[in-house]
Amino acid sequence: MDPPFLEKYKSLFNDYTTVSKDKDDSLMNASDECELPLIDLQRLTLEHSEREQCVKEIKQAASEWGFLQVVNHGIPQEMLKSLQYEQRKAFQHPFREKAEDNILNLSANSYRWGNPRATCLRQLAWSEAFHVPLTDISRIGDAYKSLSASIGAFTTTANALAKGVAEILAENLGVSSTFFEENCPEETSYLRMNRYPPCPFSSEVFGLMPHTDSSFLTVINQDQIGGLQLLKNGRWINVKPNPEALVINIGDLFQALSNDVYKSIKHRVLAPQQVERFSLAFFYCPTYETVIESSIKPSKYKEFTFREFMMQIQSDLKATGDKVGVSRFLL
Repeated sequence: MDPPFLEKYKSLFNDYTTVSKDKDDSLMNASDECELPLIDLQRLTLEHSEREQCVKEIKQAASEWGFLQVVNHGIPQEMLKSLQYEQRKAFQHPFREKAEDNILNLSANSYRWGNPRATCLRQLAWSEAFHVPLTDISRIGDAYKSLSASIGAFTTTANALAKGVAEILAENLGVSSTFFEENCPEETSYLRMNRYPPCPFSSEVFGLMPHTDSSFLTVINQDQIGGLQLLKNGRWINVKPNPEALVINIGDLFQALSNDVYKSIKHRVLAPQQVERFSLAFFYCPTYETVIESSIKPSKYKEFTFREFMMQIQSDLKATGDKVGVSRFLL
């Protein structure tokens, strides 16, 4: 069922020598491990002082880390376990069926693996994914009703969670109180189901290359294998999995909207050596026509639409093989 990484990228492995090897191999094995700031969202329902302290901690984590983890987030563990089970079943199909037969009946190119633009091993992603625009949920075939139902239930609650956190973070930024309600209908977001197969070259390739997210916020549910790392103060740090918590991170759009009050932090996933790893990521995104403009003056960024942002990303990927991101729109 694994994608044919060695066959597809044979030339990259053949070209891999000690001479051409990335000089900074230490980056593949971060020595520090951290527990992200842990926020109990139930405190938002308590008396004023307790709620305000919770809000302060959310904003502080977003400002200092760009990442936080949340408990009592409103998404039942049973719902997460159900989706994890259905996700595993979908990935267990033979590779040919996933790649050629479009078993889930999703839009074109929804099943993704590796990196077709890779020119060296450090650009190869040793992973596969189902990229599911929420408008595609209704397209999932009758043979996968349980998966469709699980995705629908999860994305509805994840959307409400992301919207609530986004509105808290936007307080005092000059953003309209109805901005996210008006510009981020549920169908404009998407879900990515990831699988990281065991990798015999885990010291040489990434499970997912260093990147930032092209969203307002991303809600992540990961298993307990570990492998997620974030870049903090110039060092890669291992994020310790918490079985009770979901991870939320700031995306590029919020960095621009907040005028750098919150940062979209570069992160990556290591390829597991002996076991497979699974994760889910819900990307909270606006309509393509939504204008991203900071109300904090002087603004560091020129205004742009989400469509312009995504088109710039595709242009950069085609030209360089890499995403440049929000820095493209700096004034």
